Amino acid sequence: MAGRVVVVGGGLAGAKTVEALRDGGHDDGILLLKLGTDLPYERPPLSKGYLQGADERSSVFVHDAAWYAEHDVEVRLGVQATALDLPGRDVIDTSGLRHGYDHVVLATGSAPRRLDVPGGDLRGVVYLRTLDDSDRLRAALGATSRVVVIGGGWIGLEVAAAARAADCQVAVVVRDRAPLLGVLGDRLAGVFADLHRAHDVDLRTSADVVRVVASGDGAHVGGVELADGEILPADLVVVGIGATPRVGLARDAGLAVEDGVLVDAHLRTADPRVLAVGDIARAAHPFYGTHVRVEHWANALNQPTTAAATILGRDEPYDELPYFFTDQYDLGMEYVGWIGPGGYDEVVVRGDLEGPELVAFWLREGRVLAGMNVNVWDVVDDVRALIRSRAQVDTTALADTSVPLADLA
Repeated sequence: MAGRVVVVGGGLAGAKTVEALRDGGHDDGILLLKLGTDLPYERPPLSKGYLQGADERSSVFVHDAAWYAEHDVEVRLGVQATALDLPGRDVIDTSGLRHGYDHVVLATGSAPRRLDVPGGDLRGVVYLRTLDDSDRLRAALGATSRVVVIGGGWIGLEVAAAARAADCQVAVVVRDRAPLLGVLGDRLAGVFADLHRAHDVDLRTSADVVRVVASGDGAHVGGVELADGEILPADLVVVGIGATPRVGLARDAGLAVEDGVLVDAHLRTADPRVLAVGDIARAAHPFYGTHVRVEHWANALNQPTTAAATILGRDEPYDELPYFFTDQYDLGMEYVGWIGPGGYDEVVVRGDLEGPELVAFWLREGRVLAGMNVNVWDVVDDVRALIRSRAQVDTTALADTSVPLADLA
């Protein structure tokens, strides 16, 4: 018997951990502690379908209350863990209550980076991380005419698309010369820049925000001032400038923290009774031969299976390739792989950049590191196979749509 398991954090990673434990045959006690009053839910709909009104609120939840009851999982909502007592094997919450464990799984997720400029705390400056945030933003988009999005990452661009769908005037402020530049590079970042401009988004690149300007009442946002002195009018400012992993519990307990909680391929910290999953886990990756931390849905979905296996004494290391997706306007995209600190030396595009309908590949020394399919479907498995093969590919064939990807692995 693996003993009592306490899961700290109630996002997708936490909910999938308790599910994987029960599916794996764990028949001892399970306690899930969640800050916030909603049952665990998935985050992608918060900036996609749910934000735009296409998905029902109930659709975002991983399980309903009956599931937890039927599977004998104790869920305590509105409870924040404040300390981890490793020698005593206790999780301590805000009330001072101690929750004993045989294993504890940290699934505390990430927190949005705050906008540190004058006026950043005005009413109407909002962030998108929680279901409550999405509820408020959804209502605000229906009552707002001018929106400024600060940040050109995935969340910022998805919010911009939702705001345009709500018929708002939208400006997006990006520090780089294109949105998603650090992830995609110039050529593919241009696809997303063109997409938003085609939907009448005022895309401001190579721009810095120096101040959020108050409206006439002095309390609510009225605009965003850029470094060149221009003020973009705004009734609502959405900040999407990245996130930081919530590693305080692990760090304060003396566990190794370095851009996340350091864990092995089985998701164990230096204390084998303490595991980490999801956004906070910087895990040793068997395929890459180094530690990797990825803040995306697929890790939160899949790492819990490994964590549960580890707790149950099974040798099942986590070696899934990073994966994420986005939906913006009529564009759907999937991305698989990891470029890593070594970077890439070539990008090969198969298909039409203008459509856009393409598959793009990032290569180093002729080997595919990552691939992205845009409005092209059912190719992710082939891209994964190419990456895992580590084969040097013929780039002419890679770009040729008449050559099946499966033939290149």
